[in-house]
Amino acid sequence: MTLLEVLIALIVVSIGLLGVAALNVKTLGANRTALLRARAVLLAADMADRIRANRLPDDAYDCGGTCQPGSGGNPVAVGDIADWTAAVVAGLPAGRAEIARQLPTPGTPTTYVVRVSWDEADAGDRHAFELTVQRGGAT
Repeated sequence: MTLLEVLIALIVVSIGLLGVAALNVKTLGANRTALLRARAVLLAADMADRIRANRLPDDAYDCGGTCQPGSGGNPVAVGDIADWTAAVVAGLPAGRAEIARQLPTPGTPTTYVVRVSWDEADAGDRHAFELTVQRGGAT
């Protein structure tokens, strides 16, 4: 009878430990998602700072969507886009960098939309972070 009680206790403890292990795996996945999202936010903020720092010409960072090395309006913008694109590709799984300039209306500042997207390896989902950047001054 004691042996049966020990076996039942062992089964109950094993089921509990399997639940803890499954919870640990979920936690690791959530931590990875949070890390990638934080990295995407930092990368987008980095490009926003670069756009604000390089004032001329007004369309210097217009990649026309997906950024490729060599795109941009002046040498500083070309270098910024190349460095930033390389950082996005290196820092995020299947990372993709996009910058689009929204055509301003007279009297409004130039607006760029900076978008960073990546694949979530375990879920197979594509995630993205988008940041809108306005440069002061009317065009």
